[in-house]
This record gives sequence, C-alpha cells and structure tokens, in this order.
Amino acid sequence: MLLSQYPTTGERLRAAALWFWCILVLVFLVVPIFVPVPLSFNSGSFFTFPLAGLSTRWYEVVLGTPRWRAAIGNSLLIGFGATILATILGTLTAIGLSDPKFPARRYVVPLLISPLIVPVVVTAVGTYLFYARIGLANTYAGIILAHTVLASPFVVVTVGASLTGFDRNLMRATSILGARPLTGFFRVMLPLILPGVLSGAAFAFVTSFDEVVVVQFLANADQRTLPLEMFTGLREQLSPAITAAATLMMALSIFLLIVANLLARRSRRDAGVLAE
Repeated sequence: MLLSQYPTTGERLRAAALWFWCILVLVFLVVPIFVPVPLSFNSGSFFTFPLAGLSTRWYEVVLGTPRWRAAIGNSLLIGFGATILATILGTLTAIGLSDPKFPARRYVVPLLISPLIVPVVVTAVGTYLFYARIGLANTYAGIILAHTVLASPFVVVTVGASLTGFDRNLMRATSILGARPLTGFFRVMLPLILPGVLSGAAFAFVTSFDEVVVVQFLANADQRTLPLEMFTGLREQLSPAITAAATLMMALSIFLLIVANLLARRSRRDAGVLAE
C-alpha cells in the first residue's frame, strides 16, 4: 500500500509530456505577442532581424512627437472615461441580475452580453449611423459611450461571478441594524465583491484602450487614439515607432492587470477579516 502512493515511471513520463505540451502551447501563444519588444529597440529604420543595433530612438519618437503624444492622451482620456462608466453601470447591472426575483432574467442577460458576440464592425457601423442623427459623431462623449457599451459586459460577467458567493442576508442584517442601503453597499457588499469589480474595471480599460474599429468610424483627425495611430502608420508610413507604441501598450496593460490582482488579493484578505 505504501508503494502505491508513489507515481510509477509511466505516470511520471505522462506528467512530463503534459508539462512539455503545455509549455509549447504557452510559447506558441506568447511569443508572437512579444516579437515587437526587441524590434522596438532596433537602431535601424526597418523591421529586420538581426537588429542593426540597440537604441531607444523610437521610444523618443513616440513620447516626443506631438502626433503620438496626442494619440496617447486621447487613449487615456477615452479609456478612463469608458472604464468609470462601464464599472458603475456594469456593477449595478450585475447586482440587479443577481437577484433571483429579477423579471425575465434569462432574456436580459444574453441581451446585455451581446456586444461580446456581435462583430465589432457591425457595432461600429450601427453606432455611427445612430450618432450621425443625434450629433454625437466626432465627439469624445460619443466614443466614450460607444466604448462603454463594449466594455460593460466584462464588468457584468466578473462582478456577477463575485456575487454568486455573496450572502444577501448580510444586506438584510444591515437594514435591520438601521443602515441605509447605500451604507450597506459601501460597507458590506462592495468590500466582498471588490475583486470582481477591479477585474472588470481592468478588462474594461484594456478593451477601450486597445479598440480601433469603433474609433475609425467615430473619431475625427484630432481624436485619434494610439491604436488608430498605429493602424494608420501601418497603411501610410511603416515605421519601427509602431513597435515602440505596441510595447508601451503591452507594458501598460500588464502593469494594470498586476495592480488589479494585488488589490484583489488585499480585498480578499479584508473580506475574510470582515466575515470573521
């Protein structure tokens, strides 16, 4: 019986083969994403391997050229605006849908997450035709609202997942103790579902920051975002500055996800102390 607790040679080989296969799949998925990173430090003016030399000239172009800096500013403005709206609306929607008594829940949920299924170009064309009639085309508000529609489903899904383990009796207890609904939400519910809210906000920001199709239809020349500027550069003037911009975008997304993960862990610890 003691010998049966140790893995056999065949089991070890199968485990090693499984790990090797997982590593190959991971490399296949990750390597294409990080290919622009070494190219962004190329001192030459073309996309070539091996590199002509190491230089930060293309980062200086992206961070020092007014055209690129304006695109970065537009992306941050639109991204933060869409993230705030999507997080607020998505969280409130998820809380409402988590109530078992919510009417027609099985029909409302597919409608809310439909932006994840409908092709983005269809959403972009429909949004443009609608905005052209009401005067929101070529405005920051219109782009932020359009990105909010695309980003909100991520918040609804992540917050909804956090609410599956939430005990609504806690909210009833706060009401019995005399707390107002908003006080009970901010003092009891929000700390417990904060990991889902932060994850949804991170996905919402990344969705807005990386989006290019809707911006192509709705933005004017002064409202170009960083992805749109990169796309335009690929069509008109192929420059290694695009790889530097792509590297900065990846670094920002990775940093944002790491911060969200750290905050989520801290909120879990706080929620555990609260539950005790």
